[in-house]
Amino acid sequence: MEPEQYMSRAIALAEQAAGMGEVPVGAVIVRRSTGEIVGEGYNRRETDRHALAHAELMAIDAACRKLGGWRLPDCALYVTLEPCPMCSGAIIQARIDEVWFGASDPKSGAVCSVQQMFALPYNYHPEVHAGLMQEECSALLSAFFRDLRIRRRELCKNNPPDGLQNP
Repeated sequence: MEPEQYMSRAIALAEQAAGMGEVPVGAVIVRRSTGEIVGEGYNRRETDRHALAHAELMAIDAACRKLGGWRLPDCALYVTLEPCPMCSGAIIQARIDEVWFGASDPKSGAVCSVQQMFALPYNYHPEVHAGLMQEECSALLSAFFRDLRIRRRELCKNNPPDGLQNP
């Protein structure tokens, strides 16, 4: 399979997250030598009420369970949004060989936007491929946050705080 096919699967997972009211981020871990998907995940922070329920961590957990160890050599991660510091640390710890991401995250991206964790003197440095299917990944995130702002405005309009009236 081609990288776009794996990212398409990550996008489908991100869409699943969006359908649950989660920030639409999806992640897929692939064993490079066989092309087999060994782990998948999508954001579940709101659903699980858990700070660690990021797409990348869910995918890493699934891959570790499937492969029977905490190291994920010969694996690539495909994720729709640039990993945050926590997920970047987990990628380093899991020894994932390659990271492919779609949309950059100018607020909390730790691969190339806010910081460059993989360039720091850690004992492991995955190869990075930024911008894979960037337009599709960015559009999904933009649509989610646009719809969220609309829903919040409507909620505030229909339920003003006590003592305030709608004009």
